[in-house]
Amino acid sequence: MSRAVDGPDLLGETEPAKPHHAGHRDRLRRRFLTAGAEALADYELLEMLLFGAIPRRDVKPLAKQLIDQFGSLGGVLNADPLQLERRAGLSTGAVATIRLVAAMAQRMLREAVHDQPVMSNWNQVLDYLSLAMKYEPVEQVRLLFLDRKNRLIADEVQQRGTVDQAPAYPREVARRSLDLNASAVLLVHNHPSGDPQPSQADIQMTRDIAAALQAVGVTLHDHLVIGRAGHASFRSLGLM
Repeated sequence: MSRAVDGPDLLGETEPAKPHHAGHRDRLRRRFLTAGAEALADYELLEMLLFGAIPRRDVKPLAKQLIDQFGSLGGVLNADPLQLERRAGLSTGAVATIRLVAAMAQRMLREAVHDQPVMSNWNQVLDYLSLAMKYEPVEQVRLLFLDRKNRLIADEVQQRGTVDQAPAYPREVARRSLDLNASAVLLVHNHPSGDPQPSQADIQMTRDIAAALQAVGVTLHDHLVIGRAGHASFRSLGLM
């Protein structure tokens, strides 16, 4: 004679319990959608980013660990992919998810300055350059080529160097300016040390590039040094 079964308990079976972090994820998403990003701590935003890349794990401790290791949310988003894999043990998918956010943010900021007069959108230009350069582990020299109306023609990284220097060749800068028919140039480089204070080598490089550009009728608008602690403008400092 068969026996009616009212539920899984009679067979010694139970429904698989949901992981304890499932409800936490739902609550965090709701708080983000109703109260906005300002209601969430940096590690909570990073948690949400990791939800899709790591679906079966409580990522709250990982998010806190990453921010502690790399110093800030921005430091995590802009960290070297190999460092994310080696120091944090992240999968390729998780690393790609993290780096994608930084790439998209940079694209958005670049769109905001494209085809716009640089000098009248100065704060947006600084935001873009800061995001693009302040987390770089080595020095790089970037050139923004401008037309007669100071609109951006091209944005190019010319050289990458070491942790404390990057070469810049005045003749190459002048030649590239002529190739692009640029009327002016904005010179930018970063200090991985974090301190944007110009060095004597920076000052000499600026003078050499300004002279090379002047010889071909191109203006050097400014030289910006980008660091994690802020930026320095040669023009504002009276250095050019």
